[in-house]
Amino acid sequence: MPDLMTGKTALILGVANKWSIAYAIAQACVREGAQVVLTYQSERQKGTVEDLGAELSPETSVCPCDVTQPDQLDRLMATLKEKHDRLDTVVHSIAFANRDDLARPFYETSRDGYLLAQEVSAYSLVSVARATRPLMTEGGSLITLSYLGAMRVVENYNVMGVAKAALEACVRYLASDLGPFNIRVNAISAGPIKTTSARGIRDFSKILDGVPAIAPLRRNTDPAEVADTAVFLASDLGRGVTGNVIYVDAGFHIMGVSLASGPPQP
Repeated sequence: MPDLMTGKTALILGVANKWSIAYAIAQACVREGAQVVLTYQSERQKGTVEDLGAELSPETSVCPCDVTQPDQLDRLMATLKEKHDRLDTVVHSIAFANRDDLARPFYETSRDGYLLAQEVSAYSLVSVARATRPLMTEGGSLITLSYLGAMRVVENYNVMGVAKAALEACVRYLASDLGPFNIRVNAISAGPIKTTSARGIRDFSKILDGVPAIAPLRRNTDPAEVADTAVFLASDLGRGVTGNVIYVDAGFHIMGVSLASGPPQP
């Protein structure tokens, strides 16, 4: 079914570069006919995001927005209200933790580092939901990105795993609050993908190397698979899905102890 998002407007927060999951989602939304709005956090990122927006479509808008600054979020909503009749989809692909707090054991996480990770990675979903709800006049879909470290201990994920756990709880409570407005809220828990932010996790390459030996599909996750799942959730095909964490990780999350030394022989 082509053009699943024709006539829809999608706000995508968190595009950093062409390798980011958010950019893959933006590409999929444009492919399916959506008009896309991208945001950048700081002037340092502005040029990169503008170039990416131009590659997506001449109609792509690019706006500043640091979600930790309420005034910037307010200005973004005012800009969207002027340029668009409504907002149909919001993709929240934002997370951050201090590198030092990721590098040390979780019990040594600094107070400031813990609060920062929670504010940027979890609370920002709440503030974005509150800001965008009035623009979603015909309902819509709010999507965020999570990871298995929210549910299980992943070595070196540390404070980010705790922040992702809070994020997934936010998804459930927001789904309950926003359901009467016909706004659906879901998370996609993607398998490990080689993004710029992922490289901040110590020994991340070992995770990438290890997953294909254990995951049922015997491979890592492709960003396009995550993007297509986001399109499903944003389109009318996902109209009955809310409050869920959908795993797109080649099945890795279902596995316990694996004794297999390689792919099964035919």
